[in-house]
Amino acid sequence: MRNINKVAVLGSGVMGSRIACHFANVGVEVLLLDIPPRELTPKEEAKGMQLSHPSVKNRIVNDSLKFALKSNPSPIYRKSFASRITTGNFDDDLAKIADCDWTIEVIVERLDIKQQMFERVEKYRKPGTLITSNTSGIPIHMLIEGRSEDFRKHFCGSHFFNPPRYLKLLEIIPTPATDPAITSFLMEYGETFLGKTTVLCKDTPAFIANRVGVFSIQALFHTVADMGLTVEQVDKLTGPVMGRPKSATFRTCDVVGLDTLVHVANGVRDNCPDDEQRSLFEIPSYVTKMVENGWLGSKTKQGFYKKVKDEKGKSTILSLDLNSLEYTPQVKAKFATLEMAKPIEDIAKRTKALFNGQDQAGEFYKRSFSGVFAYVSNRIPEITDALYKIDDAMRAGFGWELGPFETWDAVGIEAALKDMNSRGLVVSPWINQMIEKGITSFYKTEDGLKYYYDLESGYYALIPGQESKIALANLPESAVVWKNSGTTVYDLGDGILNIAFHTKMNTIGGEVLAGLNKALDLAEASYKGLVVANEGQNFSAGANVGMIFMMAVEQEYDELDFAIRAFQNTMMRVRYSNVPVVAAPHGLTLGGACELCLHADKVIANAETYMGLVEFGVGLIPGGGGTKEFAVRTSEELKDGDIRINTLRNKFLTVGQAKVSTSAHEAFDLGYLKEGKDEVIVSREQQIAYAKQACLQLANKGYAQPAKRKVTVLGQEGLGIVFVGAHSMMSGDYISEHDKLISEKLGFVLCGGDLSENTEVSEQYLLDLERRAFLELCGERKTLERMQSLLKTGKILRN
Repeated sequence: MRNINKVAVLGSGVMGSRIACHFANVGVEVLLLDIPPRELTPKEEAKGMQLSHPSVKNRIVNDSLKFALKSNPSPIYRKSFASRITTGNFDDDLAKIADCDWTIEVIVERLDIKQQMFERVEKYRKPGTLITSNTSGIPIHMLIEGRSEDFRKHFCGSHFFNPPRYLKLLEIIPTPATDPAITSFLMEYGETFLGKTTVLCKDTPAFIANRVGVFSIQALFHTVADMGLTVEQVDKLTGPVMGRPKSATFRTCDVVGLDTLVHVANGVRDNCPDDEQRSLFEIPSYVTKMVENGWLGSKTKQGFYKKVKDEKGKSTILSLDLNSLEYTPQVKAKFATLEMAKPIEDIAKRTKALFNGQDQAGEFYKRSFSGVFAYVSNRIPEITDALYKIDDAMRAGFGWELGPFETWDAVGIEAALKDMNSRGLVVSPWINQMIEKGITSFYKTEDGLKYYYDLESGYYALIPGQESKIALANLPESAVVWKNSGTTVYDLGDGILNIAFHTKMNTIGGEVLAGLNKALDLAEASYKGLVVANEGQNFSAGANVGMIFMMAVEQEYDELDFAIRAFQNTMMRVRYSNVPVVAAPHGLTLGGACELCLHADKVIANAETYMGLVEFGVGLIPGGGGTKEFAVRTSEELKDGDIRINTLRNKFLTVGQAKVSTSAHEAFDLGYLKEGKDEVIVSREQQIAYAKQACLQLANKGYAQPAKRKVTVLGQEGLGIVFVGAHSMMSGDYISEHDKLISEKLGFVLCGGDLSENTEVSEQYLLDLERRAFLELCGERKTLERMQSLLKTGKILRN
């Protein structure tokens, strides 16, 4: 048993300051230390300050933390969480690590400097506390030379990926001296408390993710030159269509920094003399020239891309011609294979289609995939004994939807082998041994659990750590209770159902509403409760705006009224079901998805939940019960005098400015989540299982159908404030006349209409006002123009 209450982070650079922020995110007190400066700034000299002054000695660490907190995206869940971080310097404050449960070293990547730091740390560190290094390249065992037995026993590598809040990989690298109990603790703590995918690595150069990821990039650098592809063509081929991040390859290189990639590649080349692909870690001439020119990417404002302004001041992004090394206008990339594969939603099926393409793109995919397949086969058992760890590392560290072995399964093991043989690529002998046994896939799923091919046993072994999790994708077919084109209802066991959406971006249309009602029917008839959760990249982007736009354009107002009424009725069923309903959102949770959460008995939100009522942005107000629910929450918080008006104003501005939380914690501040009712969980992998337990707990406590609520609205008292404010904003040219109209409609519903005094009204009364305002705005030409414009530019998802 070990508790982490306070952590010391040594080094406040880009990684150190952000690691400190992430520990603060999860409630840990942090001591962030760095070197004191060696000279004064001109401003400090002008003030007559000395190097010994406390503000001078802490200038480096304080400036680094301030820079991190101002960065976008933010490393902190909630601004107030930064108060959990205390700063200091190595000269004055290193002794304070005696109060810390874990000390993490994140200083410059030099072995001698790190060893000197650990010598100083050992003077103050409390025996039995954890000590780790965030090094990305120095052999872990070399860092502890000369250290005590207790130090070595509690030491290992803990390699976070940047930015630590958003990239989920945490590589744990023990040394032969590390106590196995310490390794196990860090693996579990990283997953449960920090929300990480923890991957156990061997102490080999670049560990797992960077070893494979940088090989993939280096191989691609050479492939591009050989095939004559352009920068923009490669980024088109290696982005989302391939199951990779939007930044694809060259934009990612610009963000990471070309110097960083070259440093890692050189490290692998110099320290891995037996790597069969060592030659591919040689830096291509065009990359070498870019580094010499200082074209390192975003940090130098030019790399593979460069933003420039024309004579009219309009910004445009040029791409680098890899032959002439001149920046030229981008040319849109088109390939038949891409056009054929793009409509395929399933990533595994799409990957197979890409591999089988017959044009230049198909050749690119064959060459890229086959090279990675051969490479990872030869890294086992060098960098890990278990193939699933490589897949975990690449998904969590590089944002691949499918890891290399999962991709190989998607393509087909034998089809990929045939292509590799034609290219003279040599795979590890264990691949052919596996096939000779009749095993033709690296993974299989049985009874809701996932198994991987284990080299040691020569058969499948269970991937550990699944017992406390629920993966919907791995549930057996017998767990499916009901499904339609947009939803699937699963039996999670113990009397709890789960409904998952699987429309595009999980948007909510007729099929999802039908699924929700069916799930509620089933739960009320034969089960204890219902969880609403899915495993998509986002919980839901909200209602299907394209459908609303089409009905409004065709002036099918009866059908539109029916659709909005159905949405409202479904949300009220969620609120007043006789079984508990728990929502488990993650990622984008917008519009109608936010309204669903507002009506649930409880929300178990992943920390990375971006929640908001965004309808104002398309010229509407929330029409699925969201405006009504904000009126309810305003009523619950109403107090006398100015505070009452401030409550209304805050709720009005949250909806009227279409505010979206940057984390689940911020959703509490915006009023989308409720303190004391809703909860935040950092681990995505454990979220559905935790939501199930929360639902079961509500049911087992003796859940009763909630009583209908009466809502106190402000009527004309509130309307006066709304109307005056909207008029003033328009007069000052801050909003358009159309925005003024939307604001007045929103205020009218929140205030309960034109009532002469504060009045108690029913929820249905507010829903009717909400629906009428929504329909009236759908008939406005400006609303339709705004929707059409956003739909055309792709800023609103449309099915």
